This record gives sequence, structure tokens and C-alpha cells, in this order.
Amino acid sequence: MPVLARRSFLLGSAAAAIAGSRSSAAARFDAAYPAIYGPVQDRFVIPGVRLSQIHREFLRTAVPFATTEAPGTIIIDPQARFLYHLQDNGMAVRYGVGVGRTGFSWSGTATIKDKQEWPDWYPPLEMLERQPELLARMSRLQSGIGMPGGPGNPLGARALYLWQGNKDTLFRIHGTFEPWTIGTNVSSGCIRMINQDVLDLYDRTPIGTKVVVLPPPVRPGRRVPEIF
Repeated sequence: MPVLARRSFLLGSAAAAIAGSRSSAAARFDAAYPAIYGPVQDRFVIPGVRLSQIHREFLRTAVPFATTEAPGTIIIDPQARFLYHLQDNGMAVRYGVGVGRTGFSWSGTATIKDKQEWPDWYPPLEMLERQPELLARMSRLQSGIGMPGGPGNPLGARALYLWQGNKDTLFRIHGTFEPWTIGTNVSSGCIRMINQDVLDLYDRTPIGTKVVVLPPPVRPGRRVPEIF
């Protein structure tokens, strides 16, 4: 069976558990993890994930999720470092993510306006000024100075581009070749996922999907600023 078809079959089997109990759904995912997170032959080879490097709670699973948002919506909880893709019947597929480190977090509502396989990376000028050593890894591409898509690219195998209205927020949901960073505050504001997980989310997510990034908890006497 082709790798993509085998992966889809395994994920379909796991997703079928969503209609059952929480424990049943989690058990289905647990049994499928070695295949779900195994190597993938894509345009470039995606290595298998060493599951021992990632805490169990940050691996893909099915969970109950009470919300008024419509199925298909993506909800990101940076505080808990989870991304939820809402399903029917009050359930969601939950993925572990890496989020923005101190000073780079954000919250608000956005829309997925573009999707790219093996995306090129165009770091903003502010990042190049903060990290001038990155210039040695850049080259002139069609849309400016950047890094072509591939195994060495920080955006990984897929990227979902978040816009608000007609404005690119410059934030992305994207893959990573550093899966051990999932569950940490490590990025410059983007939401990073295990490559095998971003492949799955990418296939589930059409252009126009609503994305809600939750704000941090409000502490007494502290007002949460509006980012968008």
C-alpha cells in the first residue's frame, strides 16, 4: 500500500474512534502512533519521530471539546500548547504545538488564506536584524531574500498562512524538523507542529478556515492587550 494511502487509512481508523468514548479514541491513537509518526515519503523524505522525545500529551489524539465554534474551526491554546481541529459531536483532534517565546506571543482571530507544500521561508527584516547570522543561509528567491523549501527549512513540510481581512499577519501554522521542541515556547510567534501532524492538518483544512488563538489567562489587575 502506498505510504500516503497507508497513512490515510491509519488516520481514518483513529478518527473513527471520535464517535466513541474518550478512552476508546485515545487507545486507537496510541496503537497507531508508530505508523502515524513513522517516516513519510513526500517531495522530500520526512524522518520518523522518536516518540520518546515528546511528552505523550503532545501527540495527536481525540478529545471532547465544548465550544460554540463550528466544526472545522481551528482553536489554538498557546498557554497549554495545544491546537484543536473541531469535529462533529463535540469532539476535536488535538495536536501538540510549539508557540511563541516571551515577547512573541499573540492572540486573536484569523483566516487561512493560503496553504503551501514545502514552503519557502522569507524571514522578516526585524528577524534578520536580530539574527544576522541567518543571512548566510539566505538566497535570492522569486519573492525576495529567503530560504527555499526543503529539509533544512524552518517551516517544515507544510505551512498555513494566517490573515486578518486583507492583511497578512506574518504568522503561520507550519511544520518543523525539530519535533523535540513541541510543547515549548520557542518560536517567533508562529505555531509549529510535528511534520506528520501538519501534513494531517493541512489535508483537513481548506482555504478560508477560521483560526482562533486564545489569549493568556487574565490575572487580577492585569489587562490583556488586543494584538489584532
